[in-house]
Amino acid sequence: MYQIIQESLFRQDKALHLLRDLLEEEYEILLGRDTGAVASLEFSIQELIRQIAVEKSLVIRSLSGKRVLEYAETLPEDQASVLRQLFQSVDAGEQGVSRQASRNAQLSLALLDQSTHNLKALTSQVTPLTGVYSRNGDIRRSAHPQAALISGRL
Repeated sequence: MYQIIQESLFRQDKALHLLRDLLEEEYEILLGRDTGAVASLEFSIQELIRQIAVEKSLVIRSLSGKRVLEYAETLPEDQASVLRQLFQSVDAGEQGVSRQASRNAQLSLALLDQSTHNLKALTSQVTPLTGVYSRNGDIRRSAHPQAALISGRL
C-alpha cells in the first residue's frame, strides 16, 4: 500500500507542476488575445485536472478515508519522511495552481468587461440618437407622436 500511495503522490506532484505550466501558458495566450489557442489549451487543462482527481481518489480509497500524514506516522521514519515531503510538495503545487488559476480568471473577466464596453460603445455610435430611418434612407428627425391611422393619415 505504501508504494501505491507514494507513486500516486509522485504523479500528482508532477501533474500539478505541468498544470501550473499550462496555466501560465494560458495566461500568456490570454494576454495575446488568441481565443482559438485558449480554447484548445483549455481541453488539455481540463483533462489533466480530471487525471489529478482520479489520482486523489485512488489515495483516498487506498487509505480508506485516513489522511496521508496520519498514515505516514504509522510507517518507518524513512518511508514516512518520503510521504511527508511528497505531501508538502503536492500541497505547494495545489496552492501555486490555485494562484495562477485566479490570475487567469481575473484577466479573463477583465477582457470580458473590456469587450462588453467596446461593444456597447460601437453600438451606441451606430444607433441613431433621435428619429428613425425613412423610406428614402434619410433620418426623420421627429416621429409622429400619435398613431398615423387614428389621426387620419394613411
